[in-house]
Amino acid sequence: MTQQITRDAAWILLTEYTDNPSLLKHALSVEAAMRAYARHYGEDEETWGIVGLIHDFDYQQNPSEETHLHVGTKILREHGWPEEWILAVASHADYMEVPRDTKMAKTLFAVDELSGFLTACALVRPDKAIAEVKIKSVKKKLKDKAFARGVNRDDVRNGAEELGVELGEHIEFVRNAMATIADQLELPPG
Repeated sequence: MTQQITRDAAWILLTEYTDNPSLLKHALSVEAAMRAYARHYGEDEETWGIVGLIHDFDYQQNPSEETHLHVGTKILREHGWPEEWILAVASHADYMEVPRDTKMAKTLFAVDELSGFLTACALVRPDKAIAEVKIKSVKKKLKDKAFARGVNRDDVRNGAEELGVELGEHIEFVRNAMATIADQLELPPG
């Protein structure tokens, strides 16, 4: 029988493997977006938030395609995490070849790269306020390959498409979710 996995337990696991402040803020951003989408879709906010929080917990120690998520999913299984959660985590990277066949998995994929891109967009603003990031500006920056070059633009676009949401609407939704935790992201509230 699977034990009840709490947000506190997820945070402990995350911080056991991750101490990089940027990666921790990314985890919090994805958690916020997942919680917001769970509310929007009438899904379990706690579950979706936990999955968002731990989706990259092994990345700092396993930053390559050969190890990231291969190691993480093994650890989650050893800790008795629900298989549906593990598959959602694994599916956020195409190279894992795990189908995104649940709304939770599709949402995680859709918010992952975008949340990092939105953080980059906020950080180049004079006020650094996430709530003030303009949708038009984000779309323009998505076309600039030199800006936040580590963000996979195809994943951003494909994520919105897989969710069946217009890109601008998706950007706004994730931006607004991140703005609710601006203090945790060490960004001005706006």
